[in-house]
Amino acid sequence: MAEPLATGVDPYDTAELRRRVLAAWADAPARFREDANAEEDFALGGYRDRVVVELAQNAADAARRAGVPGRLLLSLDGHRLVAANTGAPLTAQGVESLATLRASTKRDGTEAGRFGVGFSAVAALGDDVTVDSAGAAVRFSADLARAAVAELLSGGDPSGLGAEVERRGGHVPMLRLPFPAEAAPDGARDDTVRGYDTVVSLTLRDDDARDRVRALLAGTGEALLLALPGLAEVRVLVDGAERVATRQEDGGEPVTTLREAEGTRTTRWRTLVRTGEFDPALLADRPTEERARTAWSLTWAVPVDDDGGPAPLPEDVDPVVHAPTPTDTGLDLPAVLIGTFPLGSDRRAVQPGPATDLLLTEAAEAYCALLRRFGAEAALELVPGTRVGGGHVDAGFRARVAGPLRTTPFLATETGAPVAPDEAVLLDTGGTALSAVLAELIPGLLPGRLNPRHPALAALRVHRIGAADIADLLADTDRPPSWWAGLYAALAAGADTDELGALPVPLADGRLVRGPRSLLVPEEDGASRIDAEALAALGVRLVHPEAVHPLLLRLGAVEAGPAAVLADARTEAAVRGSLDADDPEPLAEAVLDLVAASGTTAADAPWLAELALRDDEDGYSVAAELLVPGAPLAEVLSEDAPFGTVHADLVERHGTDVLRAVGALWEFTLVRAEDAALGGDVLDVFEEAPDALDEWADELLERVGDPELPPVVPELLCVADLDYVADDRWPRALEMLSRGALRAAVTDPARVLMPDGRVVDATSYTAWWLRTRALVGGSAPAELRAAEAEPALAGLYDEAPADIDPEFARALGVRTTLEELLADPDGPDDLLARLADPERHVDRPGLLRIWTALAGVDADLVTPPSRVRAVLGGSIVVADAEDAVVVDSPDLLPLLAERPLVLAAAPEDLAEVLDLELASETVEGDVPAGGVLRQVPAVADLFLDPEGEQPDRTYLHHAELVVDGVEVEWYAGGGVVHASTDEGLARALCWRTEQWGRRHLLAAALRDPDAAPLLLAEADLEQ
Repeated sequence: MAEPLATGVDPYDTAELRRRVLAAWADAPARFREDANAEEDFALGGYRDRVVVELAQNAADAARRAGVPGRLLLSLDGHRLVAANTGAPLTAQGVESLATLRASTKRDGTEAGRFGVGFSAVAALGDDVTVDSAGAAVRFSADLARAAVAELLSGGDPSGLGAEVERRGGHVPMLRLPFPAEAAPDGARDDTVRGYDTVVSLTLRDDDARDRVRALLAGTGEALLLALPGLAEVRVLVDGAERVATRQEDGGEPVTTLREAEGTRTTRWRTLVRTGEFDPALLADRPTEERARTAWSLTWAVPVDDDGGPAPLPEDVDPVVHAPTPTDTGLDLPAVLIGTFPLGSDRRAVQPGPATDLLLTEAAEAYCALLRRFGAEAALELVPGTRVGGGHVDAGFRARVAGPLRTTPFLATETGAPVAPDEAVLLDTGGTALSAVLAELIPGLLPGRLNPRHPALAALRVHRIGAADIADLLADTDRPPSWWAGLYAALAAGADTDELGALPVPLADGRLVRGPRSLLVPEEDGASRIDAEALAALGVRLVHPEAVHPLLLRLGAVEAGPAAVLADARTEAAVRGSLDADDPEPLAEAVLDLVAASGTTAADAPWLAELALRDDEDGYSVAAELLVPGAPLAEVLSEDAPFGTVHADLVERHGTDVLRAVGALWEFTLVRAEDAALGGDVLDVFEEAPDALDEWADELLERVGDPELPPVVPELLCVADLDYVADDRWPRALEMLSRGALRAAVTDPARVLMPDGRVVDATSYTAWWLRTRALVGGSAPAELRAAEAEPALAGLYDEAPADIDPEFARALGVRTTLEELLADPDGPDDLLARLADPERHVDRPGLLRIWTALAGVDADLVTPPSRVRAVLGGSIVVADAEDAVVVDSPDLLPLLAERPLVLAAAPEDLAEVLDLELASETVEGDVPAGGVLRQVPAVADLFLDPEGEQPDRTYLHHAELVVDGVEVEWYAGGGVVHASTDEGLARALCWRTEQWGRRHLLAAALRDPDAAPLLLAEADLEQ
């Protein structure tokens, strides 16, 4: 260690240093320019924010040289900055180093400052710096430096140095010209710096410099102690406020403490050190002095909490590379990297190159080793996250560490075994219980307590398995049922049930099946009600009792209550195939018990009617073909009806109600179908379609116009087995049909949904069938009329028995009104047939009512009759249709004396419906020439409605009017009125004005015009 010089006027021989420098400048002004530029670059550029760091490095070097713990004081009072440190004092060699901007005396590589230029940072802050050390002092002053140069130039300036100084505004690089200074005796030193070996003091240039130093001191703390192991204490005083940072060793690991007014903070660190030698070739691009130092070192330091896990970096430790003091090169990690990284000339940034690449590779490997010194969960906090951007060092480190991290076994499995991330498996669902269950089956499974969303696990690309993957992995797993129950409990805690559709489930029969949906779970209070052997006979899939867990219900399993067992598709399949079973008895017993317990009936599940039951001949038939003993239906069936009877033992064991519930016959059976399309084969909507269902559908289609798209009956309700009723049992059968649900099948119309959205109500199938096939008093209901039926029907239809209620009778087709009769698809033809029967009576008003009503029927729905009821010579007769005519004008009646006449208010429509000739089409209407054209008497206008058809104003008067050889009173054929009498003229005028009812009144007025007022008054009284 160099000894300090003896105290004297110039203990560091600064005069000689100044002489050499001034001589060099005088000989070569370019050297002056070079030194001035260098000081400006260092002081005003890269080093201006590093004054605290550079002073701390000098203090650490001094302490190391002296072999003592380093202490550093940094004091700011107003515009005065003082830095005091313990350790080796400043030597002449040291002063020469401070005054040399390009070279350093630190050549052994053991000291922090390696460039010999860090002291230049003080030039950015002040123009007068004094270093007082061990009784000697040296001063750097801008004023003194300028004076020395001025003195030099006063003796002449042959080289042009003065011009160079003038171009710089008189600025001289003061750090190149040290001056002796008077050292303060120990006793005279300020109490603040007493006990320190070296004191650097400077007056700050201005407020900006003061504020900059204040900010630098505010950030000074534990980071310096960590980066500079030679320092044991850093004491900071700013305007009287003190902050002290100290460093100690505990078990070989550093412990730093920061004490300030707000309190005390202690940080424990865990470190990992790596050292080595550079291959000289890697330093080829570095300065000469650096190429001589081939040793490298790296230190990773991580703050730890009381549990030994990583803690956040202290606030004054920036996420940058330390080389060894903080640089401006970012490294965004929860750890501090301190290393011998190559730096730029300003010592602010790590320089890229082969040496840096090697150190980053070594740092990545060391970082992986560092993670193994922490617990697996704690180590995750140190894993570098995904980052976009960052500098070249940050990006280079992340690229180098990513691969090794995935192969380093710093994680731990659920069982505690170390595992590398690339061999680890993570439950995407999380959950400690689930991981504990699966640990034995999945090698490398990480503990479920880990947060699956931890960013480190994503950065490490740990293989994840979700609920669906778990289900697949367990497909062939052989474990006891209780193990599966534990698995379900663990999954229920957080797994996504949407992904567990294929979860294996053990069954009571020993099988392992995929997917809980539709499985049956034994009920806690229902197991005794469902015998296990009965369930076996049904073939249903029952979960093993020891594996039951509520999760299965959430995934679609159902509790094995009686109704659920019956709703199972396998139960349905077993019932449908029961008749072919080797022994249907156990299956029948099971189903009957389930039906009794659940209340389910064949109305709810129509396939129950296919259950094979033992009959009274000890054979087996499906329930739908067996009568329950004592069934009312048995009373009405014909002897050849294809039905057996349920065995009495079944009735005794299960009762009538249960047997009826499965479809055994008691009364007529109601069958239902939904959304039955009438087009195509409607019979397919039922497994066994009711009798003549297709005929009903065809008639209904014809009635609604047979649209291109088939109409749909949303609910088709039919009574089955009507075709097996004995003819003489119909009164009893109809009595049964008139009650309860059976009645609705008769009386409620079938609602038909048309393709265009319209809804049409039509006669139900059951009512349609009964109208022509049932027998009431030996006749079909459609052949009868109600007692209160319309009078026109009285002689045409026999009266129905009085014991049938009107609503039911109407639904059966018993006739009540002419309108309902004609609305019946078969009604018009039936009515015409009865009119053609001479044994049936109809009076003249009734016949007119019938003909008028028939005129309004669609002709396409009527079969033209061969014989018709008509009027001939004042009598009502049955005539051949080819002889009859429909009278379409009253003036033709005298011309048709020998023809049967059909009379109606709408003759043209009726003629089309009956396919008969009109009277006007059968007569020639030949009127001989003659007749006198006369004006219609004015009195006629008084009796004809002016708002009706306009009356004729003239007519041809005949003394004797003959048409087709027959003498008549009037004729209006061909659009010309012919009349021979007042009565004839009145008829003609009233017919042509469509006021036929006024013909007699008008005739009286024409005979006696003077009586017109009286006739009008009488007519008014009629209204």
